[in-house]
Amino acid sequence: MAASAQAAPLSAEQAKAVRPSPAAVLAEVIKAFGAPENAQRMEEARDNACNDMGKMLQFLLPVATQIQQDVIKAYGFSSDGEGVLKFARLIKSYESQDPEIASMSGKLKAMFLPPMTLPPHGAGTGGVAAS
Repeated sequence: MAASAQAAPLSAEQAKAVRPSPAAVLAEVIKAFGAPENAQRMEEARDNACNDMGKMLQFLLPVATQIQQDVIKAYGFSSDGEGVLKFARLIKSYESQDPEIASMSGKLKAMFLPPMTLPPHGAGTGGVAAS
């Protein structure tokens, strides 16, 4: 029996039955960010970025991508940016079905994305977003 190139998406229950489940892989990715050497790399990248979104993309995102690649390659994802994107899409597809995955996904994003704060409604722009 040949495996198809495009596997059908799994339901949340089926995904939990897969070993390791997407939640288990996600937990391992989060754990990797907490490893002392990775935490140090992320802190240095954050310091270099100085809360500037453009610099976040330049300094922080490549480090975060590398940390994720190091974990997910063991689970069949390619060890490049495309592998990380596929992993992110997989996790995103389960967020609405599984509160545990949604919570862990939010925790992961918070590790490398700055908190997005919106200005007070209508502050200085009459409610129209500036471009």
